Amino acid sequence: MAHFTKATSVKDWFNQRLAVEKVEKVMMSEYWIPKNINFLWAMGMVLVITFAMLLVSGIFLLMYYVPTVDGAFDSVNYTIMREVDFGWLWRHVHGVAASVVFLIIYIHMFTGIYYGSYKKGREMIWISGMLLFVAFSAEAFSGYMLPWGQMSYWAGMVITNLFSGGSLHADGLVEWIRGDYVPAQAFLGRFFMLHVLLIPLAIIGLIALHFGALRIPHVNNQDGEEIDFDVESEKYLAGKKAESKVMRFANDFMAKDLMVVGIFLVFFFYLVFYNYGFAMDPVNFDPADGLKTPAHIYPEWYFLWSYEILRPFNIDLGLVLFAFAQVIFVLLPFLDRSPNSVPANRRGLFGIWFWVMIVNLIVLTAMGKLPPEGIFSTIGLVSAILFVVQWLALPFITKFEKKV
Repeated sequence: MAHFTKATSVKDWFNQRLAVEKVEKVMMSEYWIPKNINFLWAMGMVLVITFAMLLVSGIFLLMYYVPTVDGAFDSVNYTIMREVDFGWLWRHVHGVAASVVFLIIYIHMFTGIYYGSYKKGREMIWISGMLLFVAFSAEAFSGYMLPWGQMSYWAGMVITNLFSGGSLHADGLVEWIRGDYVPAQAFLGRFFMLHVLLIPLAIIGLIALHFGALRIPHVNNQDGEEIDFDVESEKYLAGKKAESKVMRFANDFMAKDLMVVGIFLVFFFYLVFYNYGFAMDPVNFDPADGLKTPAHIYPEWYFLWSYEILRPFNIDLGLVLFAFAQVIFVLLPFLDRSPNSVPANRRGLFGIWFWVMIVNLIVLTAMGKLPPEGIFSTIGLVSAILFVVQWLALPFITKFEKKV
């Protein structure tokens, strides 16, 4: 049996039973961060804050939301927006956060690619991060169904139809997912459960895994320098803070994090109060109608690039390439054969590959919002082919890269 002594304070009582001092050292005061990093490394903290706002605002909305096909639309657009004090504010916060969180995720993700933060030893950081991206995508899609507007209904119809597998005609699988032949009460109830319970629990678990994976190999830095964290942390603890290449997470680096978070919150609440419309499709302010198909069905902006990879091809090839686009980012640590974990601008062809990918994803996103007609259709097709070719070429581009 463990040995306990008479506690000298409340903190000591908890420390003997929960090892709070050890946890605090591991996660905060002796978790070491390189000094040579920039504000982009604060995106993880911004994501945590944004997820917290989604949770809190979602709880308040849940108090008045009615998860039925007859009551969902009115509960969102009338009860919450007009009858509940500050209901409009909680809906604005939730809607804006649901959209902005993907902007931060993409910045965080492309920062990791640019600086090689997925390289040898950090594979689990990248994989857990990509699993978080998938979980947030599922959470966003399930949440988009809940207002039960026109675009909610028809986006749900289109996306669930993808599970039929094209020529496989797995219609039974689609009906099993929906719980009906078309999106109806069973469909809404299932996605409501996923959105408010199952997927948030998965996200919280994946955040814990992501932080745990980050704790072992430590954070990368903007020069790609290999730092001996044991040696540098000893310098810091010995009082040689200026000579040390690392700093404490708390409260040194956290102070920088919070400054970036403060700037982000100014931007965030500007959108909440003055430009909320960007986060809500006007078509979704019409009640769901299964007999009236919108002229142009499209997902939210953060899914447009992968939607455009699906759209230019026949259903079978489109589904294959769509699946390719979802999986390929997860495989990045194994496709990049280079020994270098330095910034992309020091990696020759990889630097060109990176910026071409960024521009191409922006083009795919723009084309995904436009009707597939004329020149837009051609641009979308070329961009989709370029995306696939780029990723297939990555192992060959990086295999012969010289050691920096």
